[in-house]
Amino acid sequence: MSDPGCQPAAASAPPAPTADQPLLSARAVTKSFGTTQALRGVDVRVMAGEVLAVMGPSGSGKSTLLHCLAGIVRPDHGEVWFDGRRTDLLSETCRSELRRDRFGFVFQFGQLVPELRAIENVMLPLLLAGWRRAAARAQAADLLARLELDGLEHRRPGELSGGQAQRVAVARALVSGPSVVFADEPTGSLDTLAGERVMDLLTDCARERDASIVIVTHEARVAAYADREVVVRDGRIAALVAP
Repeated sequence: MSDPGCQPAAASAPPAPTADQPLLSARAVTKSFGTTQALRGVDVRVMAGEVLAVMGPSGSGKSTLLHCLAGIVRPDHGEVWFDGRRTDLLSETCRSELRRDRFGFVFQFGQLVPELRAIENVMLPLLLAGWRRAAARAQAADLLARLELDGLEHRRPGELSGGQAQRVAVARALVSGPSVVFADEPTGSLDTLAGERVMDLLTDCARERDASIVIVTHEARVAAYADREVVVRDGRIAALVAP
């Protein structure tokens, strides 16, 4: 059950997303870890249905930016907005609900639960959201088939190839119909062919569902799937790459 305190406040909220308004945005965001400044006043906008690539070298702050946008960490200063709601002011409980209900995540190494079968890993977000088991299983099976994993539903992660396991992670990210999918180096542990197939299926399935994607990567071939790119260096947006 949702915490009633997680409802968006009307005061000072920006307009709901339109063709000209972002679905997700960061405004003058800073974040430090000890004496290390990871972000130094970052502004970024993600439109509804857009695929945005965040590029930059290791240690540039790009993953920290993703974590702030996704509500995983709270920025020290600045604002983060999603769908008319300022998320950096929400409690941890409310941000957890937001991540569960509106966001999907794909990480470099998948982070699947090793004891669960593929279909059970994909069902997990739905079960946590209160779905009945039969409905969750049907939804998960349909998505696994769409991601070319039919016949592998009952294998555990250790019984799958790297590309297959990452496609299970993509299915888990998409199964609840998120508004935004955050993908942090989603092909970093895969060979070129497996990585391209994961990106093909991730972007195709997300676009079918009108979901936005924020991809953190240092690989130009992955960024090529995006509608737009931003480059982060030393905690700042160093460049905007037009479509």
